[in-house]
This record gives sequence, structure tokens and C-alpha cells, in this order.
Amino acid sequence: MGLSKFIFNKLLGWSIDGDFDRSIKKSVIIVVPHTSWHDFYIGVFTRRILKIEINFVGKRELFKPPFGWYFKWMGGAALDRTPGQNKVEAIAKVFEGKEEFRLSLAPEGTRKKVLAWKTGFYFIALKANVPIIPVAFDYSTKTVVIHDAFYPTGDIETDMPVLRKLYQGVIGKKPEFT
Repeated sequence: MGLSKFIFNKLLGWSIDGDFDRSIKKSVIIVVPHTSWHDFYIGVFTRRILKIEINFVGKRELFKPPFGWYFKWMGGAALDRTPGQNKVEAIAKVFEGKEEFRLSLAPEGTRKKVLAWKTGFYFIALKANVPIIPVAFDYSTKTVVIHDAFYPTGDIETDMPVLRKLYQGVIGKKPEFT
């Protein structure tokens, strides 16, 4: 057993239910609920144990010295966030330049309680022509649940309830925010 798996399973008490389809090289991964900074290292352990590259986007200033190398090594891609830019277009364009890119996002857009998800992830997946892979961090059972790929139809009113249903009963680190 590797060190990451030992820490994740034995010391932290977490498990992983499911896996990523390795034939899907590009996707938008939505992680719900996102209620704590602890979600970051749970995600890092998960990708390390499953031996899969999972990426993120961040403001381009993060990718400058002295820490830029670290964020690139962690799977980050720089994004120009100057006002007036279409973020969906810009992120979809990142997919074009990569052979493999699995973008992880939190649809809530914050670690606070929200009633509605932001829809950018959905439109990024449509524009980049990639599936959405729903992932849940359930702190009540200490389980990372990886669902099958979901291919958006373009009918957001129909697709969103299907996606949200996958997270019914899932409890975040801060239950009051779920």
C-alpha cells in the first residue's frame, strides 16, 4: 500500500467508490458539495491514489515565480481573468490545446451555502464538447463517489435536475452549507 493510500484510507478513514473511465481524456469534473478547504487535499489524495491527472484553472498570476512551477505541476492551467473576457470561451479554449485535460470545478462557486449552482461548468462542457463527471465528497461516510460520465444535451433545464439528483443526501465537511 502506498503512502497516499495509507494516509487516506487508514489515518483519515476515507474510501473511494467508483473510478474514472480512462478512455475519457477530456472532461469537466464537478465536485459537490464544496464547503471547506479540506476538499482540496481530499481531491489531491484521490487523484494520487487513482493515478489520474486532474486539472484546474487559476488566475495567471498564480503561475508566475516563485510558486508558478508548483501550480503547473499540480495540474493547473493559467487563465486570463481580465474583465470583459468570456470565461467559458477562454476555458473551453484550454481544452483545445491539451491532449488530456480533466477540469475540476465546484459548481457552487464558493464554500458557503448556495441555493443554485453556477452554470459555467455546464456551458464549458458544451463548448469544449466534453462530458461532465459528477464527483461527491461525502463527509458523513468519508467516501469520494465518482459517477459515470454525463453528456450534456444542451437542454440545461432537463440536465441540471439529473445532475443535482446524484448529490441527494451527500453531506459536506460543513453540513450547514449542504
